[in-house]
Amino acid sequence: MKNNNQMNIADADLKAAEFLTKARARILEELKKQIVGQQNVIDELLISLFSQGHCLLVGVPGLAKTLLINSLARILDLEFNRIQFTPDLMPSDIIGTDIIQEDVNTGSRSFRFIKGPVFSNIVLADEINRTPPKTQAALLQAMQEYKVSAGGSTYGLDLPFFVLATQNPIEQEGTYPLPEAQLDRFMFNIHIDYPDKDDEKQIVMATTSAYDPKLDHVLTGEEILRLQKIVRKVPIAESIVNYAVELSRNSRPNTPEALKEVKDWVSWGAGPRASQHLVLGGKARAIMHGRYHVSCDDIRAVAKPVLRHRILTNFNAEADGITSLDIINRLLETTKPPDS
Repeated sequence: MKNNNQMNIADADLKAAEFLTKARARILEELKKQIVGQQNVIDELLISLFSQGHCLLVGVPGLAKTLLINSLARILDLEFNRIQFTPDLMPSDIIGTDIIQEDVNTGSRSFRFIKGPVFSNIVLADEINRTPPKTQAALLQAMQEYKVSAGGSTYGLDLPFFVLATQNPIEQEGTYPLPEAQLDRFMFNIHIDYPDKDDEKQIVMATTSAYDPKLDHVLTGEEILRLQKIVRKVPIAESIVNYAVELSRNSRPNTPEALKEVKDWVSWGAGPRASQHLVLGGKARAIMHGRYHVSCDDIRAVAKPVLRHRILTNFNAEADGITSLDIINRLLETTKPPDS
């Protein structure tokens, strides 16, 4: 009887995996009505969503970051809030505040908590590096603990809860760069580049016409929560886990196995959270592509968004024109996958 129950659970998981694969295809079809190109960006967003992670999107203005996130929220039938981060933004502007409310019948007064925009399923933190650290930390507590504290009380957030923060890589004057410990809370650092010529032409034609696409719902919040649990059940071989751990460890200049380039150009490497996100991202990518097992290719595919913001280069690297992406490419070249 026990074996039959285990078989039933496995069958249910496989059906859920098939459902996620089909849901990804439907989401992509719906997004194509509104978004041109950006296939890798969309895939990385979905991997992070189904892994229960958060994303930092880096790109110049005008690349449809807000439109993409808003469209994704509509397709997933989730509540969406956008917060424009400014130097005068306060923590209470994000999480909410207590107000004094008077009972018209008794005349008694009491505090009532008014929820802020963080009480949503998908939160776009636009230009998060333009607000002081105290306000940044208020959002990052919600990201880590899925709850906020105000007036001596703690309030849970509705799940699923997905934060997407944007940064402009060009303008850095008057900004408050996120500390490394806070950057580490983002599962992915997604780089959004300019579209190619054909895509840009298509964008201009679509956005300067009367075309107004209707986006259909694909998933509900309850289905997303169920799929997030299924992703964690995806089996992974110990050798693949070792490969993910070695990628992270090899980025640290103080480890004996570190490359000379890492020791020369890196001040701090990726921590254990990077290894966790490599594995989780690999599981989500595998199941999204119709496989119920993780391969080294899945780990390699998510290595750049996972490690990009966790490898801190030093002055020597800056002088030599070396970025964290160059270090990651070198790690992928030299870290041997299993059975190679």
